[in-house]
Amino acid sequence: MQQFYYDNKIVKKFIYATILFGVVGMLVGLILAFMFLFPNLTEGISWLSFGRLRPLHTNAVIFAFVGNAMFAGIYYSLQRLLKARMFSDFLSNVHFWGWQLIIVAAAVSLPLGFSTSKEYAELEWPIDIAIALIWVVFGINMIGTILKRRERHLYVAIWFYLATFVTVAVLHIFNSLELPVSALKSYSVYAGVQDALVQWWYGHNAVAFS
Repeated sequence: MQQFYYDNKIVKKFIYATILFGVVGMLVGLILAFMFLFPNLTEGISWLSFGRLRPLHTNAVIFAFVGNAMFAGIYYSLQRLLKARMFSDFLSNVHFWGWQLIIVAAAVSLPLGFSTSKEYAELEWPIDIAIALIWVVFGINMIGTILKRRERHLYVAIWFYLATFVTVAVLHIFNSLELPVSALKSYSVYAGVQDALVQWWYGHNAVAFS
């Protein structure tokens, strides 16, 4: 009889990160809410201005809080639906720490004013590339686990996971096509109406899938 153990450590890591960034993201949201009552609350402090904290709040809640929660759910359920441990513990950890470093990079760059000005996609080009690479790591680990599964039947949830992986990758890559002009500044390859169409094709779907 074969014996194996699910990797619950990676699930716990994502859950802890979910709790941490949930608190941080909603705390920033609370500060922003107070700014409606007290507009001069952070006057004179550029990195605490409404325009810089607002994208920090949305990114923290959508990608740090909900993103980590989504990964925790996938890592927990995927192993049990497939009756197999994750394909690679190393890739699982690269995914976890890579995602957290991306969040930290966002938390530093957005208040400092480094932004593409695209809602839900404000992060500059080096961070966009990092997101794509870590997303590929996640996909390789998931697909590798599917290929080595012990459960012959492939539950419908797995197909949704695969669809999410492919769709979010397409959304992120095409919306983030930009021309770098410096280490932390770039301009979108789209302009005008086309830029708006691509941005909100991304915006509505990225939030929905996460």
